[in-house]
Amino acid sequence: MRPGSIIYFLREAFKSLSRNRLLSIATISTVAISILILGFAVLLTINAGALMQDLESDVEIVAFLDKKLTKSQITDIKQDLTAVSGVKSVKFVSREQALAKMQEKYGGNEYNLKETLGKNPLPHSYEIKADDPHNVPQIAGQVSKIDGIYKVNYGQGVVERLFKVTRWVRIVSIVFIVLLVFAAVFLIATTIRLAIFARRKEIYLMKLIGSTDWFIRWPFFIEGVFMGAVGGLIAILILAAGYSSLIGHMDTMFFIPLVTSPKILRNIYIGLLVCGATLGVLGTWVSLNRFLDV
Repeated sequence: MRPGSIIYFLREAFKSLSRNRLLSIATISTVAISILILGFAVLLTINAGALMQDLESDVEIVAFLDKKLTKSQITDIKQDLTAVSGVKSVKFVSREQALAKMQEKYGGNEYNLKETLGKNPLPHSYEIKADDPHNVPQIAGQVSKIDGIYKVNYGQGVVERLFKVTRWVRIVSIVFIVLLVFAAVFLIATTIRLAIFARRKEIYLMKLIGSTDWFIRWPFFIEGVFMGAVGGLIAILILAAGYSSLIGHMDTMFFIPLVTSPKILRNIYIGLLVCGATLGVLGTWVSLNRFLDV
């Protein structure tokens, strides 16, 4: 494409934007609303995914040891546990540490479990983390077969339901975002179609004098990119301000972990800006084709 043609297309695009200000503002507003809803859904999905990942990463296996084991036997069991495929880490918890944890969790400062129980009934144990939390049930089955371990606990039943819920949350989130993208394309295409309909005679005359389809399309595409990018930028500014305010209030009111990584948020906002420009082009393409069939 020649530099002269590019300048011509840019001039025609911005001339059209200026001449059809109301329709341009309507299109930019539609893009902004669509990207704002889409951005909200993306942030919600990412935070839900991060929460699900945190819940999954907290899943661990507790292997309780026989009380008659010697120190060397306990050490040997740790080696056996480390050798199990899929095990990420193995941590020994003595019966004293286990009682201290229980005291901190249930007794507090007002109730002394050690005095109440008289003696410590808890056994030594190993806390086992898996490389992949979804493999916890299989690893627990292998751990239970090791000599010296009399019981294995990993929240049987609850863990399986947790994984099922997290899987469905991810599937529903992806489907929801895809539906929002299609809805955004439809809304933007409808709005742009009104702008193009107002210029149908201009398109018709350009076709009659021999202009090619692409010669007609380029100014409209530039308009679509510009309106999509501006609408996306407006949505990003609103979304970023609202999300920053939400993070501040969550820190002071609720203990709910939110995604705060600048890199992740920056990538999301850049992606939404690109998405806005892309939606502008798609909406223009869908709306323009029917008017080029002269």
